[in-house]
Amino acid sequence: MSEPDEDYFARIVDQDALAAYLEAALGPAESYEVEHHQEGHSNETLFVTWGDDELVIRRPPPGETADRAHDVLREYRVVDALQGTDVPVPETVLSCDDESVLGSDFYVMKKVDGDVLRDEEPERFATPEHRERVGVELVETLAAIHGVDYDAVGLEHGDFGYPPGFTERQVKRWSEQLMWAFSVTADEREVPELYDVMEWLQDNVPEETPATLVHGDYKLDNVMYGPGTPPEIVAVMDWEMATLGDPFTDLGWMLSYWWDEKDPDPPESTSSLSNTFMTREGYSTRRELVDRYEELTGFEYDHDRFYRALAVYKLAGLGEMFFRRYLEGNSDDPMYPKMREGVPKLAERALRIIDGEEPL
Repeated sequence: MSEPDEDYFARIVDQDALAAYLEAALGPAESYEVEHHQEGHSNETLFVTWGDDELVIRRPPPGETADRAHDVLREYRVVDALQGTDVPVPETVLSCDDESVLGSDFYVMKKVDGDVLRDEEPERFATPEHRERVGVELVETLAAIHGVDYDAVGLEHGDFGYPPGFTERQVKRWSEQLMWAFSVTADEREVPELYDVMEWLQDNVPEETPATLVHGDYKLDNVMYGPGTPPEIVAVMDWEMATLGDPFTDLGWMLSYWWDEKDPDPPESTSSLSNTFMTREGYSTRRELVDRYEELTGFEYDHDRFYRALAVYKLAGLGEMFFRRYLEGNSDDPMYPKMREGVPKLAERALRIIDGEEPL
């Protein structure tokens, strides 16, 4: 680690305090190691070796965060509720709301082996047949999430979430989080196009939608494919935004990350958020993914411009929150400073979707 990385690592984990907690909860271990997993861009992930157990810890980033943007105990609740369902999730181990251990809430789960398709496809998937299966697995798993009997698994209507008015609240909530970020970032530069997107979304919220369990951040690099072939999803991760609501917000979010050959190349400043290897021969198109989703769920995905524009608007909101955390010194993620230019580019993309220039 470089010196700044060591400083940041010390902010997110007190190794002695964590060891004492794990020993009290799981018993003593002959070996103990902690590694900071730096691939994600939201909550912090730690890989922990505790004797023979390979564990993963999820905790929020340090510093002030936007309301509910990093609720790891909510994430634990839904992952724990989904044990034994058709939705593949890691095995939960512990949750902790004692902030004296790590300075925040956190939870512990078993590590799952496999690949996350973030920057590139694994070589073993590089055939047209396996590439097609990557997308099919992705959309079939999303349909499984939306098919969960949420009341039966303990994620009750009115407690875990309240579907009526969900989509309108999404627009309002992400607008509020964007304004939270703007309160700091506007001193550096402004993004007036996002106000145009905000107004259009407010005026075009669909009136009637289904109600399902919603992941809240469902996309290709938030699932893990097992180590073999054909491609099979073995874990869905990053559930801190999960709730009950409009399933099309999940579908639109997933589609916003799924590049088609006809799309313009993503700008360099957002390339880490928009990889394009799924334009290669064999991968499903967005339209094919939607067709399969409708077939599995019986839902009709109308209002595509709204849902994909909302997705890119939310992504811009996340990017602006990342930029605020960078300006305040609360992250060492090298992507965060790129959001100075990246968020305006995302705003332009949202407007292109609204104008029909990036069709399904």
